[in-house]
Amino acid sequence: MTSLNSTLYLNTTFVRPPFFFINGLDNMPHAKYYYVFLCFVFVVSVLGNSFVMFIIYTEGRFHTPKYMAIFNLLIADLGESTALIPNVIAMFLFDSQYTSFDACLANMYFVPLFACLQSLTLTVLAYDRLVAICLPLRYHAIITMQAMVVMLTVVWAYDSVLMILMVTFITRLSFCKSIVVQSYFCDHGPIYKLACNDNFINQVISRVHAVLLLYLPFILTVISYVFIAGVLSKIASSEGRFKAIKTCSAHLMLVALYYLPIMGTQIAGLTSTLQPNGRIINLSIANSITPMMNPIIYVLNTEEIKEFSKKLFKRKKKNCNRIKQSK
Repeated sequence: MTSLNSTLYLNTTFVRPPFFFINGLDNMPHAKYYYVFLCFVFVVSVLGNSFVMFIIYTEGRFHTPKYMAIFNLLIADLGESTALIPNVIAMFLFDSQYTSFDACLANMYFVPLFACLQSLTLTVLAYDRLVAICLPLRYHAIITMQAMVVMLTVVWAYDSVLMILMVTFITRLSFCKSIVVQSYFCDHGPIYKLACNDNFINQVISRVHAVLLLYLPFILTVISYVFIAGVLSKIASSEGRFKAIKTCSAHLMLVALYYLPIMGTQIAGLTSTLQPNGRIINLSIANSITPMMNPIIYVLNTEEIKEFSKKLFKRKKKNCNRIKQSK
């Protein structure tokens, strides 16, 4: 490992290494069991998200603006799991921790692209709930299919442009000392800190990204629920209040599941010295468990999806019984 850290000195002013070495969980006993666990999470995530996407796509009554946003969230979940976990498994279970420079840039683009797309889509869904509860009579006039298409297009463009900017500025850095990345994927922060030339712009971009793609969506989501709470407090009947809260329950759980681990890691990093292994475990759990749990939460907490799922399984069960009887 010492040779990786110290033998890249060159007389040239700009060094682009042919590959990076992803360190992962350093000197952690039984780390491979954790990577096997991530493999299980990936399978459940792909099956769960694909199942709910299939339901929304095939059933006409789910072709509404709200479910279009949920479908976009499921795409983000599936994209993040696919961009992250197979690479992690290949690297650490099969000892293939070297990744080419170009492959590393692609990984650096796609993993945060889909992770931040979740944050932005949760904000769109918060706006949907805000209009549904605060302006119920105008909901169908404000939240139309066309309006949702525009919002989601803006979200994709906003996210993509910021990620392209982040990756582009990495290419101006010179890596003449170390190629060992203290993370579990080609993470922007640990990589730009390896540069031996000025990385101030990259540091600024990292902070700006955190504000625009994490803190701002979170603040907008909180503001939406402040207004919703204000409207709910004016509802006289407890039954009506409970019914309104129930329509937000799935979304609130997704918001908590997404933001709490990430915010916790950010606060821990600011207030104390967070060990690299601790940071890796916290962020990898946040980036893998959330995509797995999102479809499960929607199936269990959304009455329409739950009922349709039950009917679908009953229909399949009847078909299986008919086939057995015919034999």
